[in-house]
Amino acid sequence: MRILLVEDDQQLGESLTEALTDTGYIVDWVTDGEMGWIQATDLEYGLLILDVMLPKINGINLCQRLRQAGKRVPILMLTARDTNTDKVAGLDAGADDYVVKPFDLLELLARLRALARRGNLGEASSLLTWEKAQLDQATHEVFYDGELLRLTPKEFSLLALFLRSGRRVLSRAVIIDQCWDLDVAPDEETVKSHLKSLRQKLRKAGAPSDLIETVHGVGYRLKQV
Repeated sequence: MRILLVEDDQQLGESLTEALTDTGYIVDWVTDGEMGWIQATDLEYGLLILDVMLPKINGINLCQRLRQAGKRVPILMLTARDTNTDKVAGLDAGADDYVVKPFDLLELLARLRALARRGNLGEASSLLTWEKAQLDQATHEVFYDGELLRLTPKEFSLLALFLRSGRRVLSRAVIIDQCWDLDVAPDEETVKSHLKSLRQKLRKAGAPSDLIETVHGVGYRLKQV
């Protein structure tokens, strides 16, 4: 699962990023509310962690803006003050939970797991879209410009990963980690073969040949048409 961490405290941001990564999350860390807004609206995340006191856009306002924009991703707020005012403001803005600094890491991880489970209850009915592509996780159907695509389970998993990631470049290692079991990790040619087949099916439905573009030496990402 990918988490967006919006925290301006350098030491806390580094330690949280390391701890969450060690736990198995993919973490994007930004240090102000404006960058948090850009990241959260450009990419799909499973969880957001927002500090209350942030430069440019504070955590309360950022949470409120995201909810007004229709973002239903679970949000956990970090507050430095154990006061009802901060807690109520965060919950009223649309946050799902809050943790008071300094916090116990094990408690934070437990709260994140609870939020992830809660978020996954609605995930199956959500749509993933990009340009004219639409993937329905509930019905396991994929359309491009209204045309139904017949994808294999692996192609479906790959396209879902790209749609969740948007313009973020995905390395082969990340793709393998997200779409294959660790005990049957494929070689490079297998990954290329699945991507080639997925691209061909998208192209036959009218998509640009480079909708999934190669960033040489780095990985792959979706192209903004």
